[in-house]
Amino acid sequence: MTANRPLHLAAEIGGPPHYDAGHYLTLARLAERGALDFVTLGDSFARPGLDALAVLSRIAPATDRVGLVPTVTTTHTEPFHVSSAVATLDWVSRGRAGWSAEVSTTEAEARLFGRRSAAPPGALWQEAGETADVAARLWDSWEDDAEIRDTATGRFIDRDRLHYVDFEGSTFSVRGPAIVPRPPQGRPVTVIDGTGAPAREPAARHADVVHIRATTPEHAAAVRDDVRRRAAAHGRDPAALRFLAALTVDLGDAETAPEPGLESGPRPAGRDSYFRGGPVDLADLLTRWHRSGAVDGFHLTPITPARDLERIVNGTVALLQHRSLFRTFYPGGTLREHLGLARPASRYALARTAGEGA
Repeated sequence: MTANRPLHLAAEIGGPPHYDAGHYLTLARLAERGALDFVTLGDSFARPGLDALAVLSRIAPATDRVGLVPTVTTTHTEPFHVSSAVATLDWVSRGRAGWSAEVSTTEAEARLFGRRSAAPPGALWQEAGETADVAARLWDSWEDDAEIRDTATGRFIDRDRLHYVDFEGSTFSVRGPAIVPRPPQGRPVTVIDGTGAPAREPAARHADVVHIRATTPEHAAAVRDDVRRRAAAHGRDPAALRFLAALTVDLGDAETAPEPGLESGPRPAGRDSYFRGGPVDLADLLTRWHRSGAVDGFHLTPITPARDLERIVNGTVALLQHRSLFRTFYPGGTLREHLGLARPASRYALARTAGEGA
């Protein structure tokens, strides 16, 4: 790892459903002790369990630095509500929120809502991209100084600094403005798994962090390069995206040699990359992949969170820190600061300022 390419690490804290916040809080605090960039909490309409975004909103006030990234399914969900809920998480966490966009593809899940039938993945990811687009516009719709809070005059808001977004998507329209003031980060961090072809375009246009499920550094680099090329075509700076290799981790037997590479070993359903071995071997693998330049870091999904996350933090991360390959403290307070991402200005404030200077 070079000085200008810090290693980023994140971990999933989900697994079999738990119905008490204490379980997830313990795992989030463990990840925070290891200075991980963020934790994710998976969610879908296909399984029972608590709502991931609500759980992390409960955990937010009881943690201090670790980023909090719930999965939010955009299919069958109102984009305005998505924007408001994620903005609320950013407020209650004091700027540590993100969200991982996902889609719902099955007819069984569609019947839970009764609004429409299942749609092809391409259409669903187009809608997910539009949801990410309108969410960012809604977060921008309050300029940073829109709140006046002048008790003497009774003015709470400067209406000249609130803006209609007037967004027309393929399946929805949103006028705005938001009902939640602009989040502390300006825009909470958007995460998209860009491995599959239908998700590549929304990842390139809207993601801050792109997860890649790959079995080799070369495969990861190919996906990264494709997303970067698409991002540049949309006028984005490809260097502003962070790419994390998604890896399912089984550290159940620290004495068991790891599978060679990532090409063998049992693979959980829906996972393309799987590691079984010990914490030292995992640290070596992460180091090799990162030094290859293929990715900026890793999103680790423990097979057994309560067991494996402890071994990741106290074993793998501690070793990476000892080798000066991973930080020992958080340099800032927000998730964007952890990831080295700038806080974006409101597009409407920029347009207004440009108009005033014309």
